[in-house]
Amino acid sequence: MILGRVIGCVWSTVKHPGLVGIRMLFVQPLTPELQPTGRRIICTDSTGAGAGELVYWVRGKEAAMPFSPAEPPTDATIVGIVDSVHLAAKPSDPAPAPPATETRRAPVRNSHAKAGREALARKPKC
Repeated sequence: MILGRVIGCVWSTVKHPGLVGIRMLFVQPLTPELQPTGRRIICTDSTGAGAGELVYWVRGKEAAMPFSPAEPPTDATIVGIVDSVHLAAKPSDPAPAPPATETRRAPVRNSHAKAGREALARKPKC
């Protein structure tokens, strides 16, 4: 699924008979940060989205599935209206480091547990 913003409607008086009665909207694809990316696309609408709304849409064979059992000749369809987007901090913007404190480790019960903890200590932090 791809995020996008509805930027307009498409009116067509002559179209494939399978598209009769199906709304078509102009959608601007967006990045997860809601910045425009790529070329605008015409999507069929299965949700009743309006201009300015944040939506998610699909491409390919899945684009016809919301209209089942009919299979209109569509390549892209709006399948949801987005209420909000929550993103974690970017890896390039690390969170502030917590204050340094001494940590206590549980006593080592066997050599396998010790080897596992040592391997975890050597593993780079993401």
